[in-house]
Amino acid sequence: MIRVRLLGEAGIGTQNHQRDMYRPAFDRHPAFTVVEDEDAEVVSVALPLAERAGAIEREIRAGRHVLADKPLAATAEEGERLAALAEERGVVVVPAHHQRLGGALRSVRAAVRAGRVGLPWNVQCDFIVAGGDPAPGGELLNLGLYPIDIVCDLLGLAVTGVRATGGPLDTLQLDHERGVTSTIVVGRVPEVHGIAPGGLLLHRYRISGSHGVLVADATRPALQVRTTTEARNAWTGPGTVDALLDVLAAGVRTGRAELGPRDAVRAQRVVEAALQSIKESRGVQLDAVR
Repeated sequence: MIRVRLLGEAGIGTQNHQRDMYRPAFDRHPAFTVVEDEDAEVVSVALPLAERAGAIEREIRAGRHVLADKPLAATAEEGERLAALAEERGVVVVPAHHQRLGGALRSVRAAVRAGRVGLPWNVQCDFIVAGGDPAPGGELLNLGLYPIDIVCDLLGLAVTGVRATGGPLDTLQLDHERGVTSTIVVGRVPEVHGIAPGGLLLHRYRISGSHGVLVADATRPALQVRTTTEARNAWTGPGTVDALLDVLAAGVRTGRAELGPRDAVRAQRVVEAALQSIKESRGVQLDAVR
């Protein structure tokens, strides 16, 4: 069993991902046991954003692997330092970009990488949450990291430019290598009947390529459960947080995880460019963000 210690119970705003997501997932995962020992092999970090990077750095220097609530750090620059330190120390740091690990998106990624749509030229994505508590400072750093990470992972192409408009829903237009583009609409709308507060209203992708179009609803596969008080989706297999812990366990055992801090840095650099684009009402060019 891999011993894991929980550190902090803070997220963005009123979120408590440690209590609501990670602790329940660790408790049911066969590879992990939650302990309070300082010498646990893994630390799950969910501290306030201002304290997060410093705490992760201390755990890396102590030789402990880390599950990091997202965002990994307050800035992409801080995240880059953590990524370099983790590589230097041979420590696995897994950021909680769990949405990319859903069954539908794993299938989409495999299909795109196998050339099932030919050469992709555009991706359209809607990532919209209904209800729940708004994130202080807007939803780009809170919610936007997920679809940015997913689109970059699907394409495997660096982002070279960002144009964004803000509002109740933020719209990001990304330029990728090889002339590929993507459009991401992300944000939070008021509560919708039948959707649990803070639940995903829309999470869908349309990938257009030279030989076809692939459309995916990333909230599936799931069953719709209706009771006298609510209607909700129930996953028919392991959820995305359970899959995240599979990635973490494999990383601890092999020394390399399929999801790492450089993925977090890539997404956060795009978010920061989008915020700059909104503020300055112009496109922002980036060095190839891989």
